[in-house]
Amino acid sequence: MIIDCHCHAGKGDRMTAPWNTDAPIEPYLRRARKAGIDKTVVFAPFHSNYDHANREVARIVARYPDRLIGFAFVHATRDAGRILRMVARAWKWGFRGIKLHGFEAMPTREVCQAARAFGMPLLADVVGRAEVVDMIAPQFPDVNLIIPHLGSFADDWRAHQQVIDQLVRYPNVYADTSGIRRFDYIVEAIKRAGARKILFGSDGPWLHPGLELHKIRLLGLPADQESLILGSNAIRLLSQVKRRVAGDAVRQAAREAECNVAAGAGFRGSVDSGSQLPPGTQPEYEL
Repeated sequence: MIIDCHCHAGKGDRMTAPWNTDAPIEPYLRRARKAGIDKTVVFAPFHSNYDHANREVARIVARYPDRLIGFAFVHATRDAGRILRMVARAWKWGFRGIKLHGFEAMPTREVCQAARAFGMPLLADVVGRAEVVDMIAPQFPDVNLIIPHLGSFADDWRAHQQVIDQLVRYPNVYADTSGIRRFDYIVEAIKRAGARKILFGSDGPWLHPGLELHKIRLLGLPADQESLILGSNAIRLLSQVKRRVAGDAVRQAAREAECNVAAGAGFRGSVDSGSQLPPGTQPEYEL
């Protein structure tokens, strides 16, 4: 099974660039099907209200439940005090991970605690600031971090090198291959960290999934290693998402969140608040 672990879907509302305006899923799905991609992880484009954007993603996933796997997008500072509630709601919709972009805000303890509470991987774009991974990974060894673009979509070779070092040092750090232009860094990452630490991603719909997939084929890896990158690693991480979450674990995460946000911005309400499924969504779907 081939799984693309990095694709956007839905509409943004800022409308100043493609990545905050529209991420149409249908053209991507046509390209992915032609390329032989079976399933795709999707999350919103940039948005001023990720609660709203995540609901739209849930509806898109519901239209293509055999093809799409949802991740909840959060803004670490703007959503502070309610991230656990947002993730809990998405978990009830069948989402399997959390997406965060460092262009907006870097990961906080609250985000990592939410990922831990639900056993979700955290796909965190550190926008070239690979040193942030050195802060997070040892603090949350039980949270799997996926660093897209090997640390930099902007072709920062220093970030690529640093993330490769982190892949070797931290058992819970992984990277995806989306948008990496310097091919030899993918080669080095696999050579040093092993195929078990790399996931195929495209950054669709704006990057062609077939082209990004061809980069993996060009590595000429043994079949077992290629299979890990193209799907088995993603299945292993996504299968760790909890199907049931004990109330004590959620309450503990909520208490920790209250300690880590500004006064008056703490977690409020139960995780069930507002968790009703948007029309047409499914509570669970299988890999």
